[in-house]
Amino acid sequence: MEGALLIVKNLKAWYSEEKMVLSDFSFELAEHEVAGLIGLNGAGKTTVMKMITNLWKPTEGTVELFGATLENTSYDVFKRMGSIIEFPTFYEHMSGKDNLQLHCEYMGYYSKDSLTEALDMLGLSKAADKPVKRYSLGMKQRLGIARTILCKPELVVLDEPTNGLDPAGMKQIRDLFQMLSTEYGITFLISSHLLSEMESIANTIGIISRGKLIREISMREISEMNTAFIELSVENTQKAAYILSDKMKLNNFKIMNDSKIRIYEISVTTQKISKELLLNGVEIISITRHTESLEDYFLKITGEAEKSC
Repeated sequence: MEGALLIVKNLKAWYSEEKMVLSDFSFELAEHEVAGLIGLNGAGKTTVMKMITNLWKPTEGTVELFGATLENTSYDVFKRMGSIIEFPTFYEHMSGKDNLQLHCEYMGYYSKDSLTEALDMLGLSKAADKPVKRYSLGMKQRLGIARTILCKPELVVLDEPTNGLDPAGMKQIRDLFQMLSTEYGITFLISSHLLSEMESIANTIGIISRGKLIREISMREISEMNTAFIELSVENTQKAAYILSDKMKLNNFKIMNDSKIRIYEISVTTQKISKELLLNGVEIISITRHTESLEDYFLKITGEAEKSC
């Protein structure tokens, strides 16, 4: 991929002779992209991120960062990165501000405004001088994110960055990532089990199942292939099905159970269906239009992968 900051090739990892964690795992991450890794617990998301950040070594395969293969001595590349793997850790007796200042010093980054700017972005200015041991879980998570963006990295790798955040905090982080990607050109690789959040943040999604990348797809592609349907709940599905097929000439629908029908004719309106059913004496409990979400797509793809194993 032209302009790729990160190229992962054929990663394999074993916990033991019997247990493989990753199997031929490959993907590429382009500049300025916000990419998400999603998968069930134990699928391999954190393992991949530990290998990208050189915390673990793969049994086989390579990681390329900024055009160079990652080696044991690849220290300089990490000055161009920010990361949180599993959870952020700090010197608890020190203030949030002092922890960030210390990070700047060992990263060799000196800017008068960056520390204040990072604290402001994460809503931590008022707590900057408090010891971290007095921070809540959500505040520590935000301080960790402040530390990852503090030195203006080109690539940020975040494992479950919204852990411990309330809905307002999640939205703040989501907006921040989008702004940093658009205005500062920062590339993000994020893992999360919160698929609704990932749907709002990421441009590209990698779906992991049992240590394999089974699908890499853009959110735009998912949106374009969404199966829209109308879900109809009625007292009498057989009578409703007769009206839909014989009176309305609809063929693309499915009776789901004794009270529910899904209609896949995207051109027909809920108002038209309701009117026709009521005119023919079919009692409607509810009628709603749905589109497939990232969660729906994820469950479908991973379900297919599980069946093929």
